[in-house]
Amino acid sequence: MAAKKYSVGGVSYDRPFKIRRLNHFGISVTDTGTAVGFYRDVLGFVVADMLDLQKYDPGVWLDGLSDTKIYFLRHNSDHHTLVLMPRSWVDKNDNPARDDITVNQITWQAGSLREVVQARLWLEEQGSTIERYGRDPGSNWHTYFPDPTGHTNELEYGIEQVGWDGVSKPEVMWPWANEHPALPTKSEASELEEAEEKGIDLTSGHRWIDTLPKTYDVGGVLLARPFKPVRIGPVSIFVADLDAAEHFYTETLGLVKSEESTVEGHRVLFLRANTEHHSIALFPLEVRSALGLSDNTTLLSFGVQLGSYEQLRDAKTFLEERGVKLIDLPQEIHPGIDYAIHAVAPDGHVMQLYYYMEQVGWDGTVRSPESRRRVEPGVWPETLEPMSDTYGGETFWGPLG
Repeated sequence: MAAKKYSVGGVSYDRPFKIRRLNHFGISVTDTGTAVGFYRDVLGFVVADMLDLQKYDPGVWLDGLSDTKIYFLRHNSDHHTLVLMPRSWVDKNDNPARDDITVNQITWQAGSLREVVQARLWLEEQGSTIERYGRDPGSNWHTYFPDPTGHTNELEYGIEQVGWDGVSKPEVMWPWANEHPALPTKSEASELEEAEEKGIDLTSGHRWIDTLPKTYDVGGVLLARPFKPVRIGPVSIFVADLDAAEHFYTETLGLVKSEESTVEGHRVLFLRANTEHHSIALFPLEVRSALGLSDNTTLLSFGVQLGSYEQLRDAKTFLEERGVKLIDLPQEIHPGIDYAIHAVAPDGHVMQLYYYMEQVGWDGTVRSPESRRRVEPGVWPETLEPMSDTYGGETFWGPLG
């Protein structure tokens, strides 16, 4: 009997949703105050909102914390693309399957609210555990569920957009909900009209101002650092069961396997959601020690794409001047990316900075290894010859600052 098909906006798929992109990512840290200083002041993410857990969920799980806030950070107009949460609070709520899981969410964007709601019902039918669903700060309707190795995934739709004034929604409008609405439901525009009718000042939300001196010429704009994050991902994680993780991310979530290779003698996988070479990479746990990485996290690295090769070169100097630890990792861990910097944050997580991601066309074929740019470790040419897909893929809408 033919497998059941589902209409996703009038197109038939094997599941009732289609992931469009990696939307945001969350990590758990011991000290969110120290961590946010790095991701904000050094890497250039913008604080869209802060949620103080002393107000929303006080308890012994906050004892000893110098900072009890959750930080929602963004690099574009999305309300948040990176979330920092106190680890003790996350562990209390999520009870991670492993002590070394500090990835608190890998969030994928679907194309509609209907897809998010139908995905929850379908995932339950497939035997997935639904951890929670509803709506939180950032306005995105969501469904949370773990992969077989304990990493929490989220499907979302409708994340709040922060406009030219840099102001997020007022806290009084944070749309807390622990359920999905009956469909169809009211639009966000209608919610805003209702808020105005209630006398809510829509301009009273949080706005963070970068007070650091703007002295760097970045594409003709003066910024506080010589680069601009323009895209997030890929996420590279260590998993205890590679086969189970592969089945989940391809068969359950519908990601496409771009490439399979070997790192330190172990099979590794690179999967994509859209035209990028990979939006998530899966490595067996054994590779972690072989690469000399910390056993305190299952995150190998979190990717942050910068606006140009020139920015990437300048970022290397900028980070070195500020004492940020840079580590050498083999080219094999990021096929589809040529030049990359691996910077270690104060919380121990590795940030993978790069400027180029190979794009996959209509036929689904990635480049052969021999047709990719050859990178000599430690050598940074002044300029590069373009590849056919240089500066291809998702474009940053701007402005830069």
